[in-house]
Amino acid sequence: MTKIWFTYILRCADNTLYTGITTNISRRELEHNGNKLGAKYTRARQPVKVVYQETYHSRSEASKRECAIKKLTKNNKELLITHSDH
Repeated sequence: MTKIWFTYILRCADNTLYTGITTNISRRELEHNGNKLGAKYTRARQPVKVVYQETYHSRSEASKRECAIKKLTKNNKELLITHSDH
């Protein structure tokens, strides 16, 4: 069975955006809203909420997209979020 990977964007409490990858969106959102398993960046910016996601068939594809999204300006990320079906 092939694992599905997600590239996601979180909106933090301070309105900043965080991009990451995971195999389980709901679990990862809970981890980011916790204290131990979330990214260091999101720990001081809770609560966070998933505002965008894409699916991929490999970790490599998800990582490449994560890198591309991280290179976008905040305005371009906001456009991506606004024009998504999420």
